[in-house]
Amino acid sequence: MVSLPVVMGVARTVFGQFRKIAIVSSIVLFAGCYYAPYFANRAAGGADAAVGEQHDVPYTANDSFLLTQDVLRGEGILFEVKSDDKLVTLWKDADTGPGMFGSMVGLHPQYRYEIEVVPNGARNSRIIVNVRTEDVPDQDLDKYKASARLNLFGKIDDLAAKFPPSGGTPKEGGVNYALLPNEDLKALARRATGNEDNWRQIAQDNGLKSPADAANLPSVWIRNTLLSEPKKEAPTDN
Repeated sequence: MVSLPVVMGVARTVFGQFRKIAIVSSIVLFAGCYYAPYFANRAAGGADAAVGEQHDVPYTANDSFLLTQDVLRGEGILFEVKSDDKLVTLWKDADTGPGMFGSMVGLHPQYRYEIEVVPNGARNSRIIVNVRTEDVPDQDLDKYKASARLNLFGKIDDLAAKFPPSGGTPKEGGVNYALLPNEDLKALARRATGNEDNWRQIAQDNGLKSPADAANLPSVWIRNTLLSEPKKEAPTDN
């Protein structure tokens, strides 16, 4: 016969196991209400998402790349410089943390910027900025854009206006002209060279494609060979 102490010991063990199962089941059922939104976020925004934007500037790719770095340094943002005028900022925690249950499933909301500067003509370039996020809901992506978060493009323009890049429009072998109000390249060519058709050469020298492309440029360079010769004064009788 089995002794009474042995029977009681087995009963206590079985009851303990059922008790553990009941506790675990309760936790899972209770936590299910909280896990659902996080899994929904990962499905909607994905663990990894990116949003891009771009900004054209009248400077060489090298100058634009240096301006971008100066602005990031001024904002205290750490970054790594890559090859081919590319850089990547270090990961930074998002505004809203994962919460207790988000942490339990390994969520870590964070973001960084991936920036590339590409030539867009002889003396123009395009700054391309992608904000890459991890575990950030889709509806929150826009607020992490560089333009919204840092006013990056505005600050680049402000810095360039205060300290014009040295490698922009050439300063030798020609003259830099500021456009008059409502003046396009054709009108400038007519005013500076005496021939409206010279706008094509001026556009090519400045990396432009159409007469209206110079509207936002601080100056336009015109080579000496295109400039009008000074008008000779008519001889006067003594």
